[in-house]
Amino acid sequence: MTRILVIGGGIAGLSVAARLSADAEVTVIEAEDSLGYHASGRSAALIEQNYGAPSVQALNRASVDYLRGHDGGYLTPRGLMIVANDKDKEAFDADVAAMGVHRISVADACAKVPVLDPGYVTLAAWHADAHDIDTDRLLQGFARTLRANGGRVVVSQRITAISHEDALWSLQSADDEWSTDILVNAAGAWADEVAGLAGIRPMGIVPYRRSMARVAAPAGHDVSGWPMFFGVSESWYAKPDAGALLVSPADEDPVDPHDAWAEDMTLAEGIALYEEVVTEPVSRMLSNWAGLRSFAPDRTLVLGPDPDIPSFVWCAGQGGYGMQTAPAASQLVADMVFGRPPRLAANSIAALRPERLR
Repeated sequence: MTRILVIGGGIAGLSVAARLSADAEVTVIEAEDSLGYHASGRSAALIEQNYGAPSVQALNRASVDYLRGHDGGYLTPRGLMIVANDKDKEAFDADVAAMGVHRISVADACAKVPVLDPGYVTLAAWHADAHDIDTDRLLQGFARTLRANGGRVVVSQRITAISHEDALWSLQSADDEWSTDILVNAAGAWADEVAGLAGIRPMGIVPYRRSMARVAAPAGHDVSGWPMFFGVSESWYAKPDAGALLVSPADEDPVDPHDAWAEDMTLAEGIALYEEVVTEPVSRMLSNWAGLRSFAPDRTLVLGPDPDIPSFVWCAGQGGYGMQTAPAASQLVADMVFGRPPRLAANSIAALRPERLR
């Protein structure tokens, strides 16, 4: 049986490993001591099918049935709303056109989020078909499928050396080593570093820090039914979370791969943007964190065999789309590896393949 090693135990690695494990002997190697430690564990966890480049939207649409129906489904209704002031009308109009939302009155917007300030918010748009994703269940579901098919997960093993000889890949960590026929790079923010270890040309994948504050719900308000709501051009956003609100400045600061943390000034800027549109200021921050969203230069995923050495397979560059695209992205990679006809349209596949960046 074909042996496959997957580097990375986030949503990209676990989903592709689960898909591959039906037809191969698959092992996932994760550097941290738990799965989903970095970006996958710090996701805003929403699927909006019109979010992202056209190829990302194709993956969204191809993933939604799995997310809705597999293992009882992973989605709950949330809704999405954009709010703005007249001074940002041009950007607001661009968002409405790009995201397929429809305009609603300020009164309707305030009914959905009662703390909105009608003295500031003059423009609003709404889309009902946006859903929360139960990210932990999704991760564990893919891990369970992998193990049920005889696959393995190895944690606390950071790969330090990779070589390729006689059609085999050899990998080493500080205290173990492996060999495999096919190597899948699902290392998230470290994807280009893994490629460099393997002697593969990088794809230009850059990690960008995204910060998040969890703040107390406005006094007297049950926020559980509120939608996720955005400033124009995704300049900030807020989203209910277990009785509190997540508020993000939607920052994108390029950084080296690392265990990310949020900076106080960045969080303060995000909270200030949120407070500009509401009547009740933030009373207290409950916690904060940051994650790394990793993008290729064209901001779409990198999926499939490397054009130079096809036994090195990319499943990287998920950016902010990893959770919502995982079912279809992983299926596409598995189809490519085993030479099966893909289910996506040819133009979408071409926009995702590594060859486009070489």
